[in-house]
Amino acid sequence: MTVRSQYQDETDKSAKPSYYYSPPLDVSVAFPQATPASVFPPSASDYYQFGDLLRPEEQAVHMKVRECMEKEVAPIMAEYWEKAEFPFQIIPKLGALRIAGGTIKGYGCPGLSLVASAVATAEVARVDASCSTFILVHSSLAMQTIALCGSEEQKQKYLPSLAQLKTVACWALTEPDYGSDASSLKTTTTKVEGGWILEGQKRWIGNSTFADILVIFARNTTTNQINGYLVKKDSRGLTATKMPNKIGLRIVQNGDILLKKVFVPDEDRLPGANSFQDTNKVLAVSRVMVAWQPIGISMGVYDMCVRYLKERKQFGAPLAAFQLNQQKLARMLGNIQAMTLVGWRLCKLYEAGKMTLGHASLGKSWITSTARETAALGRELLGGNGILADFLVAKAFCDLEPIYTYEGTYDINSLVTGREITGFASFKPASSSQRSRL
Repeated sequence: MTVRSQYQDETDKSAKPSYYYSPPLDVSVAFPQATPASVFPPSASDYYQFGDLLRPEEQAVHMKVRECMEKEVAPIMAEYWEKAEFPFQIIPKLGALRIAGGTIKGYGCPGLSLVASAVATAEVARVDASCSTFILVHSSLAMQTIALCGSEEQKQKYLPSLAQLKTVACWALTEPDYGSDASSLKTTTTKVEGGWILEGQKRWIGNSTFADILVIFARNTTTNQINGYLVKKDSRGLTATKMPNKIGLRIVQNGDILLKKVFVPDEDRLPGANSFQDTNKVLAVSRVMVAWQPIGISMGVYDMCVRYLKERKQFGAPLAAFQLNQQKLARMLGNIQAMTLVGWRLCKLYEAGKMTLGHASLGKSWITSTARETAALGRELLGGNGILADFLVAKAFCDLEPIYTYEGTYDINSLVTGREITGFASFKPASSSQRSRL
């Protein structure tokens, strides 16, 4: 009997063949020559001793986050990435780190320096980019919006539990028809007695399938301006469903949100979110944090490659002994030093009140681009194992793709900087009358 006929015969009997259920070998058995990322490699990327620039309290946050991520998240990240599921059991452990809320002062938030919040973001991303995106959406977008645009009552009501991760938030701006052109969004909000009615659709919203609080932006039908609202997960007319088939940030639960005559009481309208300019205030800060994600990812990739190349042997020698491999490692290391120092300078500019939208956009676009090169070099260094999530690099390679795109694509962020340095906005093509004169 052929394998095909055996399989057909057994499926006809409502039983799959025994070979169908053969479990895979544990990677440490299948490939004993190198240690998988479930046992995370030691940090080796701080070549220019950036740690010396950190204050003691910033160093303490740095090391606390590193220890938690290596111990609690590294052993399970490949499994959950493969399943595209979120490991809810780690939320209390992330909450105990006291990094949610970042720089927000009061209301149970940690009141960290921007540098401390940035290095915490990098340390989370070093082990798992999806976890860092989960925290970034919750903290740098949703919580920061409440802190910047919310009323005193809203801050007191929502921020303390969000800071402890006892409740989770998401941030909904992007729509199916409006990504880079987010200011043209068409979800509407209409004033009614006692509140507002929201109608529309959002897409790509991280954390949305399980968030307790949804920060949603909609166009006021009276003023035509973009307003912000706090929507509770059990609101009538609200549905959030998971987006399948992603190749990056697979642990992040991105969702499609449908808003069908969702009523939001007056008390949950964000009084400080009255235009897209108000939304941009939040995005400027969050882009700094997003820039630190690829820094952390690149650190993890480099750390993994250094250990792997020392352990893996070919042609009678460790891969680390070959000139081409050393050259790639040196290039990766140089990229990380440059990315780290640009990220650090962005933080200092922001803290001094000198950071512009152009600064934030250049940092985000250049750092994510450089990180892509770094991950690509790491993927080359690991050979066949460079396409296995077990050894981190393949997973990091894929996770960088959505980060390269979200919170402004490389091109859009470049144009934000370009507008600032030239005085000319070039986001839209020339009008037909202008084109005819060319």
